[in-house]
Amino acid sequence: MSAEEIAAAFVQHFYQTFDNGVDALGGLFNDQSMLTFEGQQVGGSSAIIDKLRSVGAVAHSVKTTDVQPSSNPNAIIIFVTGAIKIGGDNPLHFCEFFHLVSTAPGQYYVHNDVFRLNYGL
Repeated sequence: MSAEEIAAAFVQHFYQTFDNGVDALGGLFNDQSMLTFEGQQVGGSSAIIDKLRSVGAVAHSVKTTDVQPSSNPNAIIIFVTGAIKIGGDNPLHFCEFFHLVSTAPGQYYVHNDVFRLNYGL
């Protein structure tokens, strides 16, 4: 699979799973994973899932996905923009960066995840 195909499959799976039950995302992270969520850093799969769970019920709508190879030949970088509804409120714009690292052919984990809401200036 190409980096673009991997990214498309990952993004669809990540946000669909997040919207339907964040606990099922646990397998995408491991003890080396790091999340920065609105400036707050957490590390490790269980702490990341706890942080994502604390956001509450969400619905994502992805607008763009950009993909680049990493300096690590077994990794890719993904940058996503879109809208998120939190608890049924009006949608807010967001951007999210993922650094996926391969653990075996066709298998990746999220090594880095950086999420920010984009407020109007």
